[in-house]
Amino acid sequence: LWGIGGLTYGLAIRYLGMSLGNSVLLGITSVVGSLGLPILRNIPGIAEIIPDGLSFTDLISTTGGRIVLLGILILLVGIILSGTAGIRKDHDLGKNKEGVNSEFKLSKGLLIAIVSGILSAFFSFGIDAGKEMSSIARSMAVEQHYPFITETGAGFKYLFENNIIFFVILWGGLTTNLIWTSALIFKNKTGGDFIDKKTPLLNNYLFCALAGTTWFLQFFFYGMGETKIGNGASSWTLHMATIILTANLWGFYRKEWKGVSKNTYNMIIFGVGAILLSVIIIGIAKWLYPELNALG
Repeated sequence: LWGIGGLTYGLAIRYLGMSLGNSVLLGITSVVGSLGLPILRNIPGIAEIIPDGLSFTDLISTTGGRIVLLGILILLVGIILSGTAGIRKDHDLGKNKEGVNSEFKLSKGLLIAIVSGILSAFFSFGIDAGKEMSSIARSMAVEQHYPFITETGAGFKYLFENNIIFFVILWGGLTTNLIWTSALIFKNKTGGDFIDKKTPLLNNYLFCALAGTTWFLQFFFYGMGETKIGNGASSWTLHMATIILTANLWGFYRKEWKGVSKNTYNMIIFGVGAILLSVIIIGIAKWLYPELNALG
């Protein structure tokens, strides 16, 4: 499911742009990734087969949990503001869509972004499901006296213990992308492009390798950070919000909002601001209430 989410991510960005697309899509991923498991833990029959942790009932009954829910509510406000800015952008641009906005299609883009945002959150669920694997990796690291091991009140932590989880989860992305792109290659008969000497093959392969390496490093460093603060609302939402911020800076740099009214421009600014504010609030909750480490 995460692989399908990653596959449709590209389409959402194509139709909405880096700024609006990431704000809506990853905002949804943040909400679903943070609240998905807690809600499921309150459903009989499902709670028994998913990783242990705080339930939604636990959240609303504790101060720390309510602060987290406040942060997620503000995040939803940010998503709504961003989506509204997208609607206004579509109205402002009308038929004068050119340059980076030449493929801007609001309705199709929002639909794909919603689907992709929900499915992409399954990456977070996969991290929680793989905790037993990271525990085994940690035990082996301690036994072999690996470096980067720290002792905490609850035991030991190995900085790279989560990498084994990503090795399994990322197969989902590889599988769906391999199947889909292979189907497109056969359909469009474009296999020869891989060896077409009329194109800058070396640059193409180098930039693809660079993109893949950079993309993987986000999870590599996320795993290191997750070891320190735990997977859940604060770490997952922080990860998503950082991508949203970076994507918006790039979107503004590429002038994706050129030609819109001042009100529309201000609305996307407020939307992104609300998303970032939600991260700060959730981070404060996690800092003040360490028991939220159990939030999946």
